[in-house]
Amino acid sequence: MRTPKILSVLPLKNKKLLVRFTNGIEKIYDCKPLLKRETFQLLKTEALFKSVKVDAGGYGVSWNDNVDLSEYELWTNGMGAEDKKMPLYE
Repeated sequence: MRTPKILSVLPLKNKKLLVRFTNGIEKIYDCKPLLKRETFQLLKTEALFKSVKVDAGGYGVSWNDNVDLSEYELWTNGMGAEDKKMPLYE
């Protein structure tokens, strides 16, 4: 099965992302483990974390030119988003 492209991304509390794919499935991706890696240290800043955007064509999400995640990573390691009562940013 090919990895579906990303339709939308929403930052959640506790460094999580709600990712909706083009096949209609939503997954929650926990970014906290990434914060141990030097490349992702900037995501500790709430303002930057909340600025996440879908890349052109839905091939990933990014915060800036150096910090991004692929659709494959988000699809493979995201968890099902059955619980729609996740704490959102206001």
